[in-house]
Amino acid sequence: MRFAVALLATLTLATGTPAAATPAPSTPQWTPLTYTSAPADNPLKGFIPYAGSYQTFPYSMEWFYLPLNAVMTGPHQFRWNALEKQLNDIASRGHQAVFRFYLDYPGKPTGVPQYLLDQGLATHTYDDFGNNGVSVAPDYSDPRLVSALENFIGAFGHRYDGDPRIGFITLGLIGFWGEWHTWPYDGWTNPENWMPGTDVLTRILTDYDDAFDRTRLLARYPSPQNKDLGIGYHDDSFAFETLPPTSWHFVQRLIDEGVTDKWRTEPVGGELRPEIQSCLFEEPVSCGQYEDYAASVEQTHASWLINHAAFAPTGYTGDEYFRAVQAAKSLGYELTVTEAAVSAQRVSVRIANRGTAPFYYPWKVELAAIDDQGRVAARWQTGWTVTGIQPGADPTELTTAVNTHGLKRGSYDIVLRIANPLPQGIPLRFANTSQDTHSGWLRLGTVTTR
Repeated sequence: MRFAVALLATLTLATGTPAAATPAPSTPQWTPLTYTSAPADNPLKGFIPYAGSYQTFPYSMEWFYLPLNAVMTGPHQFRWNALEKQLNDIASRGHQAVFRFYLDYPGKPTGVPQYLLDQGLATHTYDDFGNNGVSVAPDYSDPRLVSALENFIGAFGHRYDGDPRIGFITLGLIGFWGEWHTWPYDGWTNPENWMPGTDVLTRILTDYDDAFDRTRLLARYPSPQNKDLGIGYHDDSFAFETLPPTSWHFVQRLIDEGVTDKWRTEPVGGELRPEIQSCLFEEPVSCGQYEDYAASVEQTHASWLINHAAFAPTGYTGDEYFRAVQAAKSLGYELTVTEAAVSAQRVSVRIANRGTAPFYYPWKVELAAIDDQGRVAARWQTGWTVTGIQPGADPTELTTAVNTHGLKRGSYDIVLRIANPLPQGIPLRFANTSQDTHSGWLRLGTVTTR
């Protein structure tokens, strides 16, 4: 679905003066803007590390896990301090967070709320994945646990839906690492099946969909239960078990569920398989097993991937680093203004997407007039949106009237910016040579007032 349409907005000067109803020229004078590659740390896309401050690779988001018992202490009792600390730490670096809650993470203490264990919730012990009995798999079908998860999801969404500190949330909660599988305890590889029934999974999915309207959610696997919900997907074995035709590979699952085009409205993310993070961008590639990275991006339309190896002290060096940067840039959107038409009464732009996915959030677009001292002389909120501009589509044309009558005589640069709603967050930068990558302002043209 294509969301972006040409909008005519009534604008306001920085002083609060209403925009005048000045007729626009009948034929706008379009001027081409020059393309150049956008920065690799554009917001809500690219490679991301586990939460922390790093200097080895550009990034705009950070990843973390939290056990559910870090915030849930009773059926309706929550302490959000642990989550607040993580979100605030990440936001202090100008980044958005991507995260999930878990109940069972092999090798880590259980994330099951203590009150459920005290009530006698049944659990399974296991040694797989190096767990050696540390964590336990809960009985996901126990009504007490199901009720707890539903209560948590409702409270979670009520408090955090639309929080500008959050980029994306992966659903978590169910299965090993919160990845919605209990392999090899799946009823096929092993006769025991520790996964909950379809009825429970449907309830959890529906609760998430109901609880979050603004913050974007991602599920681990496409399924009949989530295919029609406003939930995207994350591939946690990216470029390793991604491409078809193997039945359990991510793209084949998309094909089988008929959701290969869902990326147009819902985001795709994931993790570059840990075993190949350090070798995939070598030339030649030395990984023992891997899939073509470019093909994986092209077929999934992923916007972001965990790739912590890029941020390790050694990281990537030399040509390998530059190949990794290009790989990060290939994820998600890349918006460029192809042409602009600027006058004292009206501003119009044509925006194309040269990336592989749309921009998914309705961030506000503003215009400003910059005087010859570099100061903002006037500022206008446009009502425009770049949400959903599709890769490869014809440029989307946006136009609005502006009121420059309050400006002193002189020449002014007319600039455009999509501000990050996170205070001190990285602004969205366009793929244009006239883009100021620090302030976020894109120069469209010049007007002279008399």
